[in-house]
Amino acid sequence: MKYFTSKTLYGEFDAVIEKVTAALKEIGFGIITIIDVKATLKEKIDVDFKPYTILGACNPHFANKALRMEDKLGVILPCNVVVIDQGGGTIEVAAMEPLGMIEMIGNDELTALAADISARIGIVIEAL
Repeated sequence: MKYFTSKTLYGEFDAVIEKVTAALKEIGFGIITIIDVKATLKEKIDVDFKPYTILGACNPHFANKALRMEDKLGVILPCNVVVIDQGGGTIEVAAMEPLGMIEMIGNDELTALAADISARIGIVIEAL
């Protein structure tokens, strides 16, 4: 199983970030962190990198359920979605695929929850 699901879009980088944020909001996921990788790498190690933003997406209801089942799940939360400028107006949106990671834990109830989350995120990515 892949560790991510992705889709290529065409347009302006910041507009795609706004579109992704709005689409996630429609399914109850808010953005709790935003990491501008390009700016961070430039600031910290003076390296130029393509526009690359990590959106930390979280649905508090799902997070609450999952953390009550397995309190160490915080190591993989929030569900990250990346927006990457691949050049020439091509923007890739990739989202974490939680089901593959959660299946390794061996908790059937948690796996069912992860399958639900994976399906919802997959629908969002495909609909972009």
